[in-house]
Amino acid sequence: MSSKKVKEINEMTNEEIIQELRNFDTATICNVVATYPGSDICLKLYDAWYGEYYTDQTLKCMYPELGPVCGYAATAWYSEESLNYTKLDKFILLDHLYETKKPIILVAKQTYPPELRNLSGLFGGNMTAQFKAMGVVGVVTDGPMRDFEEIKEMKVQYLATGLTSGHGPLMLRGANIPVNVAGMAVSPGDIVHMDVCGAAKFPERFLPKVLEYARELRRREIEQQKVFKAPNFDYLKWKASQK
Repeated sequence: MSSKKVKEINEMTNEEIIQELRNFDTATICNVVATYPGSDICLKLYDAWYGEYYTDQTLKCMYPELGPVCGYAATAWYSEESLNYTKLDKFILLDHLYETKKPIILVAKQTYPPELRNLSGLFGGNMTAQFKAMGVVGVVTDGPMRDFEEIKEMKVQYLATGLTSGHGPLMLRGANIPVNVAGMAVSPGDIVHMDVCGAAKFPERFLPKVLEYARELRRREIEQQKVFKAPNFDYLKWKASQK
């Protein structure tokens, strides 16, 4: 039986690395980026607790069946419409998406008065169709979305706070700017990895090392778990081996 040859990382393009990272969960990405600073396969890019490199539990994965998604961050900021806010050029976000490397994860900050925070179904079918055409494969946003079934057919992944059916007048307040969504601080061009448990980010230049360490972490975890998954696992023997 033939087995597929694993490509050497130094022979891979960033796009190929991003594609392979979809075979890993976001917890693995967190582990090699910052979560275990005492490990020899952790990059220690951020403080493990306070580094703002992953999202908190307020977001829900809307389409778990799509699996992990990875790409380059584009950013946006939305709020309710107001004459007190600056009206931006109508193409500013689309231009940003056009200029961002592909595939794209759109990280969108939403800010509203408290009474509107859970009422804005900002992202729907029309926006998602437009963004998908611009290269977006996933959206991370700290507000609800709508048109669930319509978007499901487009196979664009969402991390959002939930679902609602409507919204009032909205405004784009910014694009191509640093944002903080659900505790994750993202700059345009960061790599964002997302799955059913949330999203994590790291700088593009670390793509090869993240993949290298993710591969090694998977290898180690498979070996470690073999002991406990064995049908004849003996706790006392295992305990003695740890001394």
